[in-house]
Amino acid sequence: MMIDRLRLAGSHLLLAGTALVCVFPIYWLFATALRRPEDVTSLAPLPWPLSIDNYVDAAQKVDVAGLIANTFIVAILSAAGQLLIALLASYAFAMYTFPLQRLMYLAFVGVWLVPFQVTMLPNYILLNRMGLINTLIGCVLPTLCSALAVLLLRQHMNAFPKELIAAAKIDGRSSWAILWTVVVPNLRPALAALGILLFINAWNEYFWPAVVLRQSNDVLQLGLRSFMGTEGDQWGPMMALASLACLPVLLLYLVLQRHIVNAFVRSGLK
Repeated sequence: MMIDRLRLAGSHLLLAGTALVCVFPIYWLFATALRRPEDVTSLAPLPWPLSIDNYVDAAQKVDVAGLIANTFIVAILSAAGQLLIALLASYAFAMYTFPLQRLMYLAFVGVWLVPFQVTMLPNYILLNRMGLINTLIGCVLPTLCSALAVLLLRQHMNAFPKELIAAAKIDGRSSWAILWTVVVPNLRPALAALGILLFINAWNEYFWPAVVLRQSNDVLQLGLRSFMGTEGDQWGPMMALASLACLPVLLLYLVLQRHIVNAFVRSGLK
């Protein structure tokens, strides 16, 4: 009994230590942003006295509201597009049998293994011919299909009770109606967990927007470059803008936390 308690206490201490290691960079980000400009490089663990001068400085040099709005538009369109396409593709792979099904599924796996940098040049040439360079739509279009999202949702679709599908067909529902009235309501936790992962990935993307938006800093990740120069980096306003970039993701997680936890719990059930 004592050994079990010691093991439990050790596990809790390990988890607590891991949590502190993960949270500390976020804390230091906000701590640096809330220091006075002259104290930005201080190593004091507590930012005192508190100051919002860095936030004011960042707001004066860049359009913070515009950057957040543009980044949100790009992230939500990219995540929603990937989620919709993954939902339809995974439903087809799991619920239907068609010629070359196995080969097409392996093609999706192969696409997932191909780095985005390999397809970057063809995508850029295509967007250039379409006149979408230096536009937010150009940032979104090449990211609308995620092979990883298809693979993850297919696993949940395969575990979905086929009896419910059969009962819905007997009830006279079409495949489209079955997807939206039977499958989707029962996959809300998985869809929420996948949706927030796709949103975070799109929100944090830097490389592709930097290629497409070559003449502007229209998203948050590119806006951070405004505080980097040959004479030195302005760490105070940079950390202030970076801390503002974290807030939407944190709020999204708090709103969808219950669904995300349910998705991980259900994924372990047989």
